[in-house]
Amino acid sequence: MNLTCPTFVTGETVCLPPIRIPFYFSLRQSIFDGIPDTYVAIAAPVSTFWLMSLMFHCLDISSWRWLDKYRIHESEEVKSRNLVTPWEVARAVLFQNVTQILVGLVWLTESPEISVARCESEMEGLGRMLVLVIRYVFGEETGMKILELLGPEMTHWLYWWGIPAAQFLLAMFVFDTWQYFLHRLMHTSQYLYRKVHSVHHRLYVPYAFGALYNHPVEGFLLDTVGIAVAERLASFSMRQAIFFFVYSTGKAVDDHCGYRIPFDPFQWTSKNNSDYHDIHHQAVGFKSNFALPFFVHWDVILGTRMTREDIQERRQKIKTT
Repeated sequence: MNLTCPTFVTGETVCLPPIRIPFYFSLRQSIFDGIPDTYVAIAAPVSTFWLMSLMFHCLDISSWRWLDKYRIHESEEVKSRNLVTPWEVARAVLFQNVTQILVGLVWLTESPEISVARCESEMEGLGRMLVLVIRYVFGEETGMKILELLGPEMTHWLYWWGIPAAQFLLAMFVFDTWQYFLHRLMHTSQYLYRKVHSVHHRLYVPYAFGALYNHPVEGFLLDTVGIAVAERLASFSMRQAIFFFVYSTGKAVDDHCGYRIPFDPFQWTSKNNSDYHDIHHQAVGFKSNFALPFFVHWDVILGTRMTREDIQERRQKIKTT
């Protein structure tokens, strides 16, 4: 063990070695001096949206020929097939940004004080829970041997890595589930599609800053409320929430960017990417690919997934009949 803690389990509590803070964690009370983290959580996804959108817009208007092989649609298609102007899209997105900011000011609360003492207290509570679980699963004798050998390292890993990763995956699952079923409902209900969701489908050929081009009701329910529910159910700290909000926003922009880029980290880490969502915006995939924004499991399970190979097979069948 160590000189501070000769044993892990000491009576009703646990004894942990001096805390080891991983590289990603900071004991600063705010990321930026003088700016509460709640304000960063509100501003960061909006900034991410416009910075990423501007980057892709620069690619759209560039004359770089090497980009052509990565474009899903020709540039002229954006002008000829979309039923809404870029200015109308930008105006609607700005309205949604204002809605997100107002909801964030109401929804998000200040984080508890960040300190070594607080981390140590939470790790001790986690350690006590670990003792109960290990003893229950492996029995008293074997469980104690495991705890004395691995207890401190298990507690450290769970607190700094295992639980945060599980929280993030839970938030992704909750957000995906919320978006899939609400998105699908907006297609199966003629009233909701006609009055609400059809606004987003005026973009037949998606582009980056059209990711948040929605009817205000859809923007509020599908995106703002959905991510708030995911954040709360995952019990994120404020800084975890900042990361999740930024990542989710970046993923949404990338899913509408109009490019198949093999070295794009968003696209090689998920099958639910710009090419996958582009199919949904086409007539052939209108009743498919409802999943947003991370995984495709709901489409696979419920039979609404469509790939480029499926489209080719359908066209071949039409040719042979």
